[in-house]
Amino acid sequence: MITAAIASGDKTSAAQLLAALEQTGMVASIKQWSIPAEKLPDSSESLPDIIFLDLARDPELYFAFGAQLRRIRPAIKLVACSATVPPTAHLLLEAMRSGVQDVLPKPVNATALKEILSAFVRDHETKDRQSLEKLIVVMGSKGGVGTTSIAVNLAVQLSTFARKRTALLDFACPLGNVHLLLDVQPRFSIRDAVDSMDRLDSHFFTGLLTHHKSGLDVLCGTSHPEEWQTIPIPPLERIVNVAQNAFDVVLVDMGPQFSSEWASVLRSSRMILIVAEANVPSLWSLERRLLALSGLGISPDRTRIIINRWHKSDDETLDSIQKEMHRPIFACVPNDFRKASQAINLGVPLIDNHNNVLNDRYRAIAGQIAGITSEPGSSKKGSFFTFGRKVT
Repeated sequence: MITAAIASGDKTSAAQLLAALEQTGMVASIKQWSIPAEKLPDSSESLPDIIFLDLARDPELYFAFGAQLRRIRPAIKLVACSATVPPTAHLLLEAMRSGVQDVLPKPVNATALKEILSAFVRDHETKDRQSLEKLIVVMGSKGGVGTTSIAVNLAVQLSTFARKRTALLDFACPLGNVHLLLDVQPRFSIRDAVDSMDRLDSHFFTGLLTHHKSGLDVLCGTSHPEEWQTIPIPPLERIVNVAQNAFDVVLVDMGPQFSSEWASVLRSSRMILIVAEANVPSLWSLERRLLALSGLGISPDRTRIIINRWHKSDDETLDSIQKEMHRPIFACVPNDFRKASQAINLGVPLIDNHNNVLNDRYRAIAGQIAGITSEPGSSKKGSFFTFGRKVT
């Protein structure tokens, strides 16, 4: 359901608007702000989907308040409620400049509100369908399972083999290592994007990216652990949205971190790849990670399990865990320590290593994600790679 807020300086008018919103049955929660506000909202606040500006005789304060909200989260819908009927040309111009999209006459009735909310839901669903085609989140069941290595090599294959304009966002906490695995020297990082929310658009965003010779573009992660203490989640959601406007595929390396604050990003993803290993701590964490995602309302159909550093001797364990979780393993990436370690230490993606079974496996996964049939001969009998292992 929609979350909403009312910004008003009149308790009576605000109460009427609150009652009308509740009568629609379409709003999950309603926040209230008093105008003039003691302080303007900042990027650390979690903002509602739609804001109703309950205009007074002097609307400038309300428009300034609304403009600030739009700078923090441009996806917010602003609706002005005015007692001036019809609204003057000057009022409409100022409303438009501040980002207001609709003006309703006061007193506002539930029918008019329901029309506004229904239109917002339809538009939101369209955008969600578009985002579901682009965003892929890669997360680890726990630390040390090779999440970043999986994310980097998949991103490179999506860029080269699948020929998709691909961006990799390094949201791993507390330090980002993507640039090390690609041997690139970033000029900008996630910190620069967060600090530039007021002017972050597709053009500005692409200027913050570090380009790799494979064609992949990377928003590099933090280089100091303390930086994450001042990075709230809402700006990261905005970064993801802007990235989707500029690229065919957006991969997010989340590392092992997880909290309900990430719900909006996870819900907007087309696919969540959870990386694990075939050992007790990792599989135990995997099971709980899947339960947590289900608790956030994320359909099991959108989660995929990748077993990294797989040995053939792991098959019995994996067959057992699939039965217990009632979930198939999407892919197994074989354990080739020498080649994987060499690639990491040299900062060279596995695509640069020819005749490499790991490279073939990453290409196969990328092809599956992008809906591309593997090249002839790429799938060999006795392969160390499995798609959709059946649960029996």
